[in-house]
Amino acid sequence: MEIHKDIQHVTGKARGASVAMGNFDGVHLGHQAVINLARTDAPLGIVTFEPHPRQFFAPAAPAFRLMNAEARANRLAKLGVEHIYELPFSKALSGLTPEAFARDVLAAGLGISHVVVGSDFRFGKGRAGTASDLQALGLQYEFRTTIATLVQVGDQDISSTAIRDALSQGYPRYAATMLGHWHRIEGEVIHGEKRGRQLGFPTANMDVTGLHLPKFGVYAVRVDVLSGPQAGHYIGAASLGVRPMFGVNQPNLESHLFDFDGDLYGHHLSVALVDYLRPELKFDNLQALLDQMQADCQKAREILTS
Repeated sequence: MEIHKDIQHVTGKARGASVAMGNFDGVHLGHQAVINLARTDAPLGIVTFEPHPRQFFAPAAPAFRLMNAEARANRLAKLGVEHIYELPFSKALSGLTPEAFARDVLAAGLGISHVVVGSDFRFGKGRAGTASDLQALGLQYEFRTTIATLVQVGDQDISSTAIRDALSQGYPRYAATMLGHWHRIEGEVIHGEKRGRQLGFPTANMDVTGLHLPKFGVYAVRVDVLSGPQAGHYIGAASLGVRPMFGVNQPNLESHLFDFDGDLYGHHLSVALVDYLRPELKFDNLQALLDQMQADCQKAREILTS
């Protein structure tokens, strides 16, 4: 898969793609339906934006993203996407009229042959353009447009907002029914305070800045080590939160991999939240914490191996 970040240099086989367009935060079942409609004889592509437009217009707002750009790209690659056109969302891009965006970016810049968008898709300055407008502009600038309908689970519209709500309430399995996959947090393993190792439960620490944070607490997790000599699939227990036992801390994700012995610093992990086990707690003493950690690991192992 190729990632293109400059529309001025899209050439050769990267032109003529059939693309799905949107933010694809979470790459949920609704997004996957849009992507499937873009599967034709042409190369399959995604047109998306980085940073997310919501981040651009409200940088001080609470973090909301389900995925960082790395996790999104990894998920899209698993779906067979050949090209990601990751458009830098800027004042210049956001100021384009709907017609200028269709003409200068989609037609001239990327040279697309076909685009698929959701029925609620909006584009151009002030979100003035609708999916129907894009269909009309496609006829003018020689690309075909398909409008996808919304996908539901039961009577619930699948949306990134609904998935955030499920995760905030500690329901990762329900979120997974809308995602079509486990919710994953991906990134580089960073150095922490190494308390887990001192307590006999070494953990891989990951920064969660910029992401929507699921309910704080302990989870049963499946972990893919994506790089390094110990790349592979593991199970474990992870703590997401601020570690109240040890003062005031920034939120992070600490994953303890079962039956693992190695150094993961600087390598990339993908941590899937499978089940919520319990909330964060402040214990009276370290022994009480250790007893609970042992119980958490036993419960996680039972869930993940059953």
